Amino acid sequence: MLVDWAKNNCIQLWYIQPGNPQQNAYIERYNRTVRHEWLDQHLFESLEHARETATKWLWRYNNDRPNMAIGGITPKQKLRQAA
Repeated sequence: MLVDWAKNNCIQLWYIQPGNPQQNAYIERYNRTVRHEWLDQHLFESLEHARETATKWLWRYNNDRPNMAIGGITPKQKLRQAA
């Protein structure tokens, strides 16, 4: 299905070699974080419940958690510093 969609939209898919997750380390790190901090923490009652918890987790991940790339502070704190 994805392959057909990509082909119909002139998008070339590039695959990493099997057994070489380091070829895409950024997304592999994110996937591990999602598994450990979100998926492993919940028993979902429905698809809607999964979507709701995913939305809340992603918002927190992108806004409230300390981010080492910006000095170990939250994005909110970084915005306040810049203002």
